[in-house]
Amino acid sequence: MLDIRFVRASPEIVKADLLKRNTPEKIAWVDEILAKDARSRELKVQTDELRRRRNTIAREINEARKTGKDPAPLMAEAAELPKNIKDNDAEQDEITALIRTRLMRLPNILHESVPQGKDDTENIEIRRIGTPRTFDFEIQSHGQLAADRGWADFERATKISGAGFYFLKGNLVLLDLALQRFALDLLEKKGFTPISPPLMINRSSYEGVTDLEDFEKVMYKIDGDDAYLIATSEHPMAAMYQDEIFEEKDLPLRLAGLSSCFRREIGAHGLDTKGLFRVHQFTKIEQFVFCKPEDSWQIHEELLANAEEIFKKLELPYHVVNICTGDIGTVAAKKYDIEAWMPRENAYKEVVSCSNCTAYQAASLNIRVRDKENFESKRYVHTLNSTAIATSRVLRCILENYQNKDGSVTIPEVLRQYMNDREFL
Repeated sequence: MLDIRFVRASPEIVKADLLKRNTPEKIAWVDEILAKDARSRELKVQTDELRRRRNTIAREINEARKTGKDPAPLMAEAAELPKNIKDNDAEQDEITALIRTRLMRLPNILHESVPQGKDDTENIEIRRIGTPRTFDFEIQSHGQLAADRGWADFERATKISGAGFYFLKGNLVLLDLALQRFALDLLEKKGFTPISPPLMINRSSYEGVTDLEDFEKVMYKIDGDDAYLIATSEHPMAAMYQDEIFEEKDLPLRLAGLSSCFRREIGAHGLDTKGLFRVHQFTKIEQFVFCKPEDSWQIHEELLANAEEIFKKLELPYHVVNICTGDIGTVAAKKYDIEAWMPRENAYKEVVSCSNCTAYQAASLNIRVRDKENFESKRYVHTLNSTAIATSRVLRCILENYQNKDGSVTIPEVLRQYMNDREFL
């Protein structure tokens, strides 16, 4: 969420940003927040004074009795004080809840380099890497190929779990594991600590990580429990240090989360119906960083470079796009996507999302860093996240881009050390 101190100091920046994001209906919230914030501070002064009065009035009553004065007016005032304090506290709690709700629904402030646009058709391509392969035969869909070769079973998964699930089998299991180990090895050499997070987190933690109003429709809620299945390991890693304070020497903290991910969204009818691209459960390795605010934009580029390195080493054609204001979502201040070439669709499709969330998540989760020069001074950290590899999507890329006329699939050279030096599936 946005820091109330920032909204208080720079309301016009917040309003201008809402116009950039094509959400002018939320501008009225800024004025509402400021009005409620002013009332909150006024209430605090009043309540502090009431509490001070409560501490002194008993002494005045005793003094009146000692000197023969009538204590009745003071006693009447003393009788009213608890009720007045309670009423003020109740109003303060109501205002605090409303302000927090509004702050959590206002989007992050965009970086100046985010392009203006209404939807994903206006995202800006930054660069294109690799040349798509030319095929002299008609390639099979990755789902059909995997099923025909006994590498996946979609029908039996649908029978027991519903559409959007799959069994991986044999060689494709090994290739999936090879992708995981390849990405983890690469990140560990760059100073990332591998993390295997909990696969469920509670609502209060989730609300600190993302906009549940927008995200909840694609999440799985555990009936009867205060728990959600995670949609990405970014979420438990972000909440991992909730209500904690870092020392500057401990930042940046680089984490590589390996987890299953669960999402209700699923591909449309057609190429995604029987396959691995948009599914309810998949495995992903996520880059996540806590850092000092002044370091976050450099680290954002580093995370993108790490993800690009993975796709370069896999020799999969891709391009990088700068996500526009109408497509960026609530939490990120800037986001890049990497879209890999899918030859059967003759199009680039998203395989990586790389975001700088600045202080937005940290303000919700109350994660700060102590100033080494001023022990009492604390700032919200910045958080960043980026896909390293979502294995199901990359499996699709490999099955299509590396497919051979006889139905075999060439294993990318960088993965062969993890596949007992085999060259083909």
